[in-house]
Amino acid sequence: MEGLYKEEIFALLDQKGIPYERMDHEAVFTMEAMDQAGITKKGCVCKNLFLRNANGKQHYLVTAPEHKRVDMKQLAQEIGSSRLSFASPERLEKYLKIQQGSVSPLCILNDESKSVIFVADEDLREEKEIGVHPNDNTATLWLSFGDLAGLIQEHGNQVLFAHFEAME
Repeated sequence: MEGLYKEEIFALLDQKGIPYERMDHEAVFTMEAMDQAGITKKGCVCKNLFLRNANGKQHYLVTAPEHKRVDMKQLAQEIGSSRLSFASPERLEKYLKIQQGSVSPLCILNDESKSVIFVADEDLREEKEIGVHPNDNTATLWLSFGDLAGLIQEHGNQVLFAHFEAME
């Protein structure tokens, strides 16, 4: 798969002068594994969902803090989409050039069509920094949400905000 992965992501951030902190760790595939590895103690770690609309013509990469619940029916209404469902692993590889378990907002930088819409929880704008994978689940990258959103917009992808409720 051609695209930007861990070392290329760090090089890009360095080139653009975007400050970040790098945390290398064992491969983690779930939020629970991130908790067990102590990654979530540092700050706001995000979960990421790759979704598609009912006819499969529009794709969304949704990012929310780990403690929030993504209600896909409510999200579809909020962003003006038809019914949302999880996109297949094949679509994930086709559009974002990544495999399940390593999905990150930074995967959008691999979207050659610039058609995947980034949807972020509106509360992320208030976070000093957030933790995301650098397109590789053996590291977590801590950077400001503003820098992340700016990088995605500069790449040419649309950025939307939505409201997700905290899990009880």
